[in-house]
Amino acid sequence: MKVSLIVPLLFTAACMAVPAGSVEAGQGSASQTVATPPAPPPPPCQDEIYHAFDFWLGNWDVYDPAGNLVGTNSITSAESGCLLIEHWTNTGGGTGQSYNFYDPGTGQWRQLWVSAGSIIDYSGGLTEEGVMRLEGEIHAQGTGAVAPFTGEWTPNDDGSVTQHFRQQSTDTGEWSDSFVGRYVKQAKE
Repeated sequence: MKVSLIVPLLFTAACMAVPAGSVEAGQGSASQTVATPPAPPPPPCQDEIYHAFDFWLGNWDVYDPAGNLVGTNSITSAESGCLLIEHWTNTGGGTGQSYNFYDPGTGQWRQLWVSAGSIIDYSGGLTEEGVMRLEGEIHAQGTGAVAPFTGEWTPNDDGSVTQHFRQQSTDTGEWSDSFVGRYVKQAKE
C-alpha cells in the first residue's frame, strides 16, 4: 500500500517542480526561460504641451495697475504634472480656486474657476507670442447671469506675469476689463 502512494506522490512532486511552459520543444529536458517583463508605461503628462502653463507656478503677490497689493495667489502642480491648482485670496479675505489642465480630447487648455461670486469655465491655449489665452463664460453665483469672458496670462521678461480678464456686456455687446493684475513672485523664506 505504501508503494502505490509513493509513485503518484513522486510524479506530482516532479510536475510541481517544473514551471509550466519551461520545457522547450526538442530538448527533452526542463530549462527555465526568462521572459522580459514589459516596459513600464511612461509617466503621464510629460509632453511639452502639459507644461505650457508652468510659467504661472509659484507663490505670488498680485498688484493692480496702480501698484496696490490686491491679493496673493498660490499655483501648484498636482496629479503628476497633469493639473495646476490655484488658491486665490484677495486683501479683503475673498477666496477662489481653479483647476487648470490640458485636455487631450479637445487639444486645449481649460480652466474651471469657482468662488462664492462666480464660476468661470473657459479654454484655449498659447498664442504665438507665448500668452495663455482662454475664452468662455462667467456665471454669477446667485443671479444666474452669464456673460462671455476671456483671460490672458502673459509671462514678462522680469519673471512677473500679467493677468488680464475681460467681460462682454450682455446688454451692449461691449468688452471691458474685469481685472488686470501683475503677479510678482513672493520672496523665498
